[in-house]
Amino acid sequence: MKLACIDVGLKRIGVSICLINNIVTPQNAIIRKNRNQAALEVNSFLKEWQIEKLIIGLPSSNEDTQNRIKHFTNLLELKIPYEFQEENLSSTEAEELIKGEIKHKRDGRIDSIASKIILERYLSKNNSI
Repeated sequence: MKLACIDVGLKRIGVSICLINNIVTPQNAIIRKNRNQAALEVNSFLKEWQIEKLIIGLPSSNEDTQNRIKHFTNLLELKIPYEFQEENLSSTEAEELIKGEIKHKRDGRIDSIASKIILERYLSKNNSI
């Protein structure tokens, strides 16, 4: 099953995919100008890669952020199954993984690596695709 994961932020949406053998690859982040543009780009990405299921990072501790992410998910009007996966500290973990390699966070690499971490957590929890 082809899986994708998004880590929804206010400025960027980190994106990763898993196509075979539980190998997760970060993709270019989506730079967010507004909600509708971001939703269109996520939908285009899902269609282009023929994604069969979407995993969406969701913090367990911040209700306002949870509501914002769920609202964004509704804008996607998904026709594929999706699940939320706990994302706490994924961005911090991503920053630690690439410590010193990236001077500027604005290009979205950290966001997409955080998305990769979230998808790996999902796969680990579910033991398979």
